[in-house]
Amino acid sequence: MYDQLTQSDIKKIQEEIDYRKLVVRREAIEAVKEARAHGDLSENFEYHAAKKDKNKNESRIRYLERMLKTARVISDDSKDDEVGINNTVHVYFEEDDETEVYRLVTTVRGSSIHGLISIESPLGKAILGHKVGDRVYIKVNDQYGYYVEIKKIENTHDDSEDKLRTF
Repeated sequence: MYDQLTQSDIKKIQEEIDYRKLVVRREAIEAVKEARAHGDLSENFEYHAAKKDKNKNESRIRYLERMLKTARVISDDSKDDEVGINNTVHVYFEEDDETEVYRLVTTVRGSSIHGLISIESPLGKAILGHKVGDRVYIKVNDQYGYYVEIKKIENTHDDSEDKLRTF
């Protein structure tokens, strides 16, 4: 499966890769050298911890680079009156008689705890492209689904404070 990424996602991923290669990698190599200088490597906890940190950083770099290679670039443009990527949406849940606020984002930014709903989640898929006043059925699985109504859409294309989810 390919990750769907916006140009903004790609930019942030590339910034993280550059930071990890230029800053974190240098620090990790230095930490390994320092720990190695302490003597016997078989009982040197600092050495093993430094190697583990270095390997973790290299693994993250490879993961992010692979993500960029296989990404499918999508647009975050949407009509002013339609739910799109990076829009904040006020959704009324009929079953619960409650309104919740979510921001629709790509999968790599999804974090339901922070109100960031992926466009590939059942809710995200269902409301994408709908307008204020639309009643939408959210199919969770073959046995269960529920209705929501879109109450308000806010265009929030400024994603300067968004963080990519760390895996």
